[in-house]
Amino acid sequence: GDIVLLAKPVTLTEGDRVTLMTDVPVATDGTSKPEKLLYAVSLPPVHGQIEHINYPGVPISSYSQLDVVAQKVSDVHDNSHGAGKEALR
Repeated sequence: GDIVLLAKPVTLTEGDRVTLMTDVPVATDGTSKPEKLLYAVSLPPVHGQIEHINYPGVPISSYSQLDVVAQKVSDVHDNSHGAGKEALR
């Protein structure tokens, strides 16, 4: 079926952590199985990383819609200079 992805920028300041919610990345592929809908991080944040909350400090390159629904994924700023909007891609 068709895949629809809606994403909005996440704004972080130095050292911030934002848990991704379904209003940031939300996608649908016509099925009702969020555990099978996967996101791939093709362009990581410039000043930080995407992490699973069970493994802090470890960047991840993919996560499921179920992880987002369960609030298990965070965008973490690395304390470097340069805060701004990070678009999830």
